[in-house]
Amino acid sequence: MTPSDSPTAPAGTPPPPPAPILLRTLGFTDPMRWMWLGWRDFVRCPTIGLFYGGCFMVMGWALLKVFEHWPAYTLALSAGFLLVGPFLCLGLYRASQRLEAGEKPDFGDSLLAWDTRTGQLAIFGFVLLILEMLWGRATLVIFAVSFDGMPDFKGSLVALLDPQNIAFSLAWAAVGFLFASLIFAVSVVAIPMVLHRQTDAITAGLTSMRLVLTQTGVMAWWAFIIATTVGLALLPWFAGLLVAGPVVGHATWHAYRAAVSD
Repeated sequence: MTPSDSPTAPAGTPPPPPAPILLRTLGFTDPMRWMWLGWRDFVRCPTIGLFYGGCFMVMGWALLKVFEHWPAYTLALSAGFLLVGPFLCLGLYRASQRLEAGEKPDFGDSLLAWDTRTGQLAIFGFVLLILEMLWGRATLVIFAVSFDGMPDFKGSLVALLDPQNIAFSLAWAAVGFLFASLIFAVSVVAIPMVLHRQTDAITAGLTSMRLVLTQTGVMAWWAFIIATTVGLALLPWFAGLLVAGPVVGHATWHAYRAAVSD
């Protein structure tokens, strides 16, 4: 058959659908390996990591300061860590991407990592913002129906620990777990995927949710490792975030690379 005899699609035929994004099967030892790779990347470009770690630490100080005056609102706004964190980590994803390619990471390049994907990242950020606002509103409603007015700094701590307020504590924790799980499911590999594959935000978010729904055990273990690492890093006046923040950011890149097939 000559080239001229080859069958051609008739005019007006829609292009074939894109090939589905394949996910690799993960094991329960993989998350610890991602953390090790994250630590390795941090050591290889510490200046970049410490800059973003410093940003996380300053965010913690700001929230703590606000908490002294408007505790209920701060408990709601603290959900913003899960909104701002992945976008701050864009620079860390870029640094890990450069290291993976055998290149030297550049600080300016990490700061402008978002520049080539502004539209899709804006769409994804809008989705996370809606979830964060719903989380914040739900938290304020729980406070409003549980107390006569908003408690002050000391009062809010006492309220959280008072056995008489067990219903409030359980409701607050349940709502937090629900929204945190949803945000984690939507974003666990989505942002590095948008950065790396040049895919759209909806596809990235759905792929991330598919990963969590099909490999729930491993991803729950990964979420627990992240939450424990970040939680421990908060204890010494957020200073641990100087290292824990960038290590988790780098590790998230490696989680994406391990989970999503090329």
